Amino acid sequence: MPIDLHTHSSRSDGTATPTELVAEAAAHGLDVVALTDHDTVDGWQEAATAAVANGITLVRGIELSTRYDGRSVHLLAYLPDPTYQPLAAEMARVRRGRDSRLPLMMERLRELDIDITEDDVRDGAAEGAVLGRPHVADALVGKGVVGHRNEAFEKMLGPGGPAFVPRYATSLPHAVELVRAAGGVPVVAHPWGRNRVLTAAALADLQQRGLVGIEVDHQDHAPAAREELRRIAGDLGLVATGSSDWHGTGKVDHELGCNTTDPAAFERLLAAAGVAATAVVAP
Repeated sequence: MPIDLHTHSSRSDGTATPTELVAEAAAHGLDVVALTDHDTVDGWQEAATAAVANGITLVRGIELSTRYDGRSVHLLAYLPDPTYQPLAAEMARVRRGRDSRLPLMMERLRELDIDITEDDVRDGAAEGAVLGRPHVADALVGKGVVGHRNEAFEKMLGPGGPAFVPRYATSLPHAVELVRAAGGVPVVAHPWGRNRVLTAAALADLQQRGLVGIEVDHQDHAPAAREELRRIAGDLGLVATGSSDWHGTGKVDHELGCNTTDPAAFERLLAAAGVAATAVVAP
């Protein structure tokens, strides 16, 4: 029962529509896939329709942009109630932060003699997408400034880069509490990837606030990091998950199903969701 609990569609920074994503997941032999677009639920309904058509189970999710100790940390939220107003309002605030920094990024790129406009970024993104740095990266690729998204982040758009502009993000402890209050299940995404800021003690504190799991098996985690995170999860009683973090062609080496979640771990997530488990769409 292959289960992939972290993917993105064109409603955020993936390159496939929710329908295409679900079809790809089925073609890759997945039984369960979670749609976890950044700070939006706009793709849920389309993905649910596609899940029924493709005979695959869909888990509705979100990847929330948060901050901990001054560093960016992403939080996966499975099966929350999207109508829970405090959570919806916080996601809207994060999206406004993305929108407000876009013109500042364009200005910094022009200071580097790179001719790029907001229209260039929007033209390359899917209609209704939550625009972010990946879309700016795609525009830079389209203009031949860089060869791929990763190069854009490494040279210009990442923290410390000449075109990096900080934006608002929810505090991680508050985000964990919001997700739980919305009936959802919070799992820290790739905690020891680019920003290794969460210690075992920090994860223990987050557990007290409602954290349910840690994404252990992820392409950004080396084998030693996975082993240590799995040990921490076991010590704290947290669920250890695995997933691809698929973005279509927007991220290399993250093929659907390259990492998966054990069915027993998935059942623990569903149990933690309680009544919100009705947000799972089964074939």
